[in-house]
Amino acid sequence: MDKDTILSLGDALYDALSARRTIAPLTDAHPDMTIEDAYQVSLRFLERRTSAGEKVIGKKIGVTSKAVMDMLDVRQPDFGFMTDAMRYDGEMPISSTLIQPRAEGELAFVLKKDLTGPGVTNADVLAATEAVLPCFEVVDSRIDDWKIKIQDTVSDNASCGLFTVNEAAAIDPRKIDLATCGMVVSKNGKMISNGAGAAAMGSPVNCVAWLANTLGQFGITLNAGDIILSGSLVPLEPVTAGDVMTVRVGGVGDCTVHFT
Repeated sequence: MDKDTILSLGDALYDALSARRTIAPLTDAHPDMTIEDAYQVSLRFLERRTSAGEKVIGKKIGVTSKAVMDMLDVRQPDFGFMTDAMRYDGEMPISSTLIQPRAEGELAFVLKKDLTGPGVTNADVLAATEAVLPCFEVVDSRIDDWKIKIQDTVSDNASCGLFTVNEAAAIDPRKIDLATCGMVVSKNGKMISNGAGAAAMGSPVNCVAWLANTLGQFGITLNAGDIILSGSLVPLEPVTAGDVMTVRVGGVGDCTVHFT
């Protein structure tokens, strides 16, 4: 894909984000788009955001569990960048910032050391992690009706929307088994889903290693201080203003978000 097309598609996604509207799947007009092309589009999208004053504070892996793969009909993980404009604590203004939001419960990793792939192992991930935190990511898509292929979601910064973490529930990841820890998600006081760490590629630690190694192929490092969202352990849940959701993770703690 030529440079002008990459710039044009990244700009189209930024304009859609700014106007809170969707556009047709990029793969409709560009069926031969590769993952590498999509990554370059996402970097242009990110460049527009950082040029407007946003700061990258972390990275994410998405589409890690079978439940989410089945829901989106995407069969491999994606990856994206998190900025300071995406983070909210307590209340999250989805009605004024997002288009077609869906919430997912996750574990977030806070790094104390850089991770540079390829060759990152699970032991490397644990050694580089300061703490894990319960987290809600609210994904969003600038693509019509979530009709995405892997190239569409990678281009669209892994369908990033907003996120929140509970820093008070931070715990050393070496003190719990992240593969077997259970997660329960409730919405408006009613339990709606549950899962376990193994739902995300066998363990959230596997997810972070995959992300470090995948981004390493593009010369991108997971940096000390980054917040890394490791992927949903439960199905995505559509949300609207007025909803309240809580995620509880065994051995870690809980995180609650009020949507406005």
